[in-house]
Amino acid sequence: MRYWTVLALVAMPAAASAQVAPTAVEPLIPAQGTVLDISAEGRTTRVPDLATIRAGVVSQAATAAAALADNAQRMARVTAALKRAGIAERDIATASVGLSPQYRYTDGQPPAITGYQATNTVSVRFRDVARAGTVLDTLVAQGANQIDGPNLSIDTPDAALDEARTDAVKRARARADLYAAAAGMKVVRLISIAEAGQDAGGPGQPPIFLARAMKADAPTAIAPGEKDVTVTLSVRFLLQ
Repeated sequence: MRYWTVLALVAMPAAASAQVAPTAVEPLIPAQGTVLDISAEGRTTRVPDLATIRAGVVSQAATAAAALADNAQRMARVTAALKRAGIAERDIATASVGLSPQYRYTDGQPPAITGYQATNTVSVRFRDVARAGTVLDTLVAQGANQIDGPNLSIDTPDAALDEARTDAVKRARARADLYAAAAGMKVVRLISIAEAGQDAGGPGQPPIFLARAMKADAPTAIAPGEKDVTVTLSVRFLLQ
């Protein structure tokens, strides 16, 4: 018993010293120089080439079946008009279908159902923005009585995003040179780049409700304008 106790007492300090042995860690930040972090936004512009609208039909009737039947007939005409206008099937998608009772409210009495309202809405993408206004007028003529939009965006923004990234790096380097010169230093090298966010020129505002009569005095015009495509970078530089 004494022999094993002595061995245990002798081994304990060695184990304790092994647990606290220092470990070398490579520093994440260079030891020599000053680190400068820059946030820069790069920007370019594109003319939107994709317009998205929501076209709907609202029908009212005394019964639910009559409201749905009328709504289905109207929406069939709207869909057929879209296809005749050259809109591909992949660019037409059902957005919502609804049926709800309509009530009459009288003081002191429970609400009474006076009829039913059926709604059907489709989301439509126009790849020729210039023709969007003409198609909207055609939809109204074929029975569409609710139109939201258009939302203008860029169909393939990858090239524009790359331009914005290049611009962001240039802006970050110019700003780093400015800070370095003000501090009496110079930029030695770039340490890291991280993309913090991007805007590919998608819809920036909620849809605008457009209501047109069956017979319009002038055709609807859609002005695409320009969209900003932006990328934000976080860039770290080493100064000396």
